[in-house]
Amino acid sequence: MTYGYGQTTGRPSAGTGRTGALLAPLRGGGRVMTAGILMLSWVALLWVLEAVDVIAGHRLDTLGIVPRKPGELVDIVPSAFTHFGFEHVASNSLPLLVLGFIAALRGIGRFLAVAFTIIVIGGLGVWLVAPAHTNTAGASGLIFGLFGYLLVRGFVDRRPLDIVVGVIVGALYGSILWGVLPTATGVSWQGHLFGLIGGVVAAFVFRERTVAVTA
Repeated sequence: MTYGYGQTTGRPSAGTGRTGALLAPLRGGGRVMTAGILMLSWVALLWVLEAVDVIAGHRLDTLGIVPRKPGELVDIVPSAFTHFGFEHVASNSLPLLVLGFIAALRGIGRFLAVAFTIIVIGGLGVWLVAPAHTNTAGASGLIFGLFGYLLVRGFVDRRPLDIVVGVIVGALYGSILWGVLPTATGVSWQGHLFGLIGGVVAAFVFRERTVAVTA
């Protein structure tokens, strides 16, 4: 008898048979709601932090990454939540909301691990190669990472539906890839490039495959 990964023998579980078929839509709806609440809260937090930053005289801007200073390594994670003005937040809000929501549908725990990986790899890349005396902050590195993650996740996990999702994401947001090139002054192409790399790495590190076990 063959069992898929994660299944057990013995008593039928709540996810099998007629009961599982009835509960599947409810589980899917709960997953959609959870992913939506998470990303709406995430984006709302960015706006709240920018409001606090303005009120505090832009003191939160110091949480950006200044390259090759050891003390700045602790700012890698905070830098992904800090922006230089409301226009900066606005430009990142919609793509973060959309790409984050799609990624989070596969599971909140996995999404948070992926997001953390992207932020760390992207931040380390900025810290290592960005020009001296610059200050880099913003969620765009995470956005590029989620784009890269969704683009390759289906192929890594071997899930046809996720491959289709990746193709759609590529068609809708593929133009952002120009952002990994040093074409615009004041824009961290390093953060974009290493964020993208972080997303691809995360797709492999947190891959999810069905393994057949024959007994």
